[in-house]
Amino acid sequence: MTKLSFGAHPFLLGFEQLERLVERTAKSGEGYPPYNIEAVTENAYRITLAVAGFREEDLAITVEDRQLVIRGRVSDGENGQERVFLHRGIASRAFQRSFVLADGVEVAGAHMEHGLLHVDLRRQVPETVVQTIRIGQRKG
Repeated sequence: MTKLSFGAHPFLLGFEQLERLVERTAKSGEGYPPYNIEAVTENAYRITLAVAGFREEDLAITVEDRQLVIRGRVSDGENGQERVFLHRGIASRAFQRSFVLADGVEVAGAHMEHGLLHVDLRRQVPETVVQTIRIGQRKG
């Protein structure tokens, strides 16, 4: 008996890219910065990243090919001055976090609060469409 992969199952028509999306998401398994994903309502979500030490201008949020990408770059010292640390326990290295968005999920907005970056998402609920297909003779 041949085992079918998830994306090749005959009942899942049009989901061929699903396995690639899952693999791409699994590869981004680095733990920095830590994040939460919460369901705010049935059709609204919030991703929260702990970005202590980053300013708003140090962060970039983009959507590329149904993938939400959040990047942070290390900012130079305050007013261009070098800082000398005796102990450095707060990480402030550059990062990139990616999240695959399902069809119909859009970024509603983002804001910073107390060292946390909140990215709000919402799912557009499609209207239920019933289509009747007429059976006719094939031409050709």
